[in-house]
Amino acid sequence: MNAVKRTTGLTGLAVSPDPKHSLTVLYNKILRLLAKMPDDAAYKKYTKEIVDTRIKVVQQAKSIDEMETKIKSGQIEEVIIQAENELLLARKMLNWKPWEPLLKTSPPQQWVWPPAKFTPQN
Repeated sequence: MNAVKRTTGLTGLAVSPDPKHSLTVLYNKILRLLAKMPDDAAYKKYTKEIVDTRIKVVQQAKSIDEMETKIKSGQIEEVIIQAENELLLARKMLNWKPWEPLLKTSPPQQWVWPPAKFTPQN
C-alpha cells in the first residue's frame, strides 16, 4: 500500500509514506492507554468504540482510498493527525483522571445555565 499521490494539496501536510503502519501503531498505543482507565469512564468507552472501528478499517482496507472512504474524516494524512492528537489527549486524560470524584463539592449554582439572570437596566 504505497503512497500514490504526490501531494495532499494541504499546505504543510506531507503525503504519508505508510499510513497503514502509522495508524496501526497510533491506534494500538491509544488502546493500551485506554486499557489503563476504568471501564465505566465515558472517555474510555466512546474513544475505544471509535478506535476499534477505525483499526478494523485500516487492517481490512485494500487501498488508501478505501480507508479514506470508510473512515470519512478527510485524507488519510488528516486521519493520522487526528490519531496523534487523540493519543496526546488520552495521555492527558490518564493523568487528569476525570472519572474520579471531585476533591470538594461544587458550588450549588455551578451547572445552572444561563449562569446569571440578566435584568436590563433602564
